Amino acid sequence: MLRSLLVKDYMTADPLALAPETDVLDAIHQLIRHELPGAPVVDHLGTVLGYLSEKDCLKVALSASYHEQRGGRVSEFMSPSVITIDAEASLTDAAELFLAHPYRCFPVVTESRLVGQLSRRDVLKALETVW
Repeated sequence: MLRSLLVKDYMTADPLALAPETDVLDAIHQLIRHELPGAPVVDHLGTVLGYLSEKDCLKVALSASYHEQRGGRVSEFMSPSVITIDAEASLTDAAELFLAHPYRCFPVVTESRLVGQLSRRDVLKALETVW
């Protein structure tokens, strides 16, 4: 059932993406405004370099609390190890990836370039359409 459904048909296209040099406080504001649990960090070509999650943003709060430092660049707080999923992958592949990892969403790529973001909820919405 899910094997015939593709990630590209259920992902959020044109997702919020952050540049590594973005001020992390600005990035946090964008995540809150867009109600996102995180966002991919990309270079000027759209290649995914990392991911800034809510958990990463908590590091900013702790750093400010302990060291009385405010902010910094996204690249200082992002997770550089990011798992991506190809836009042509099946939703079965996506579901397996979600079960294997604790992440709530994955950047979607085509030829190593960011094209969208897929959340657990996106996969569940797809299930709802086929049941």
